[in-house]
Amino acid sequence: MKMMTQVRWFAVPVLLMALHAPAALAMGDDDSDKKTPDCPKGQVYDSKTKSCVPEKTSMLSDEDKTQYAYHLAKKGEYQAALTLLDTLHNQNTKEAWNYRGYATRKLGRTDEGMSYYQKSIALDPNYAKVREYLGEAWMIKGRPDLAKQQLTIIKSLCGVNCEEYRDLHAAINGHPES
Repeated sequence: MKMMTQVRWFAVPVLLMALHAPAALAMGDDDSDKKTPDCPKGQVYDSKTKSCVPEKTSMLSDEDKTQYAYHLAKKGEYQAALTLLDTLHNQNTKEAWNYRGYATRKLGRTDEGMSYYQKSIALDPNYAKVREYLGEAWMIKGRPDLAKQQLTIIKSLCGVNCEEYRDLHAAINGHPES
């Protein structure tokens, strides 16, 4: 009986931890890219049908194309991301400019990427993700002072616990994103 009690006391915390781990891992993780599935080449994830559809379908929204372009860029497929962004009906959104800047910067064209970030900021100066990426670009340019300015702005937008603040803070401290 004593062994059974010991097992039960051990099992309860383990069970509770297992039940709460997914929620704990998801806290602060609002990056919608993590739930975007990979599609075969030439296809894009359609959030309405929850399936991959041909990239050239007229039913595909600009929002889905934009989100999938970001997904491609985060996977390292920067040119594919830019090509998909070129197909948007409305390319003048804060997300489209930001993700174009991200892909371009990752291709080594930092100044060009920064110009796209500025277009995103012009549309929404309170968009924390573009502030993070602009700060990372300033680090590439050897300007930690300007990166820290972006960090201060991000702190005013979403505090020190948001992903954008944490990521730019890490980049400034020599631990850039992978």
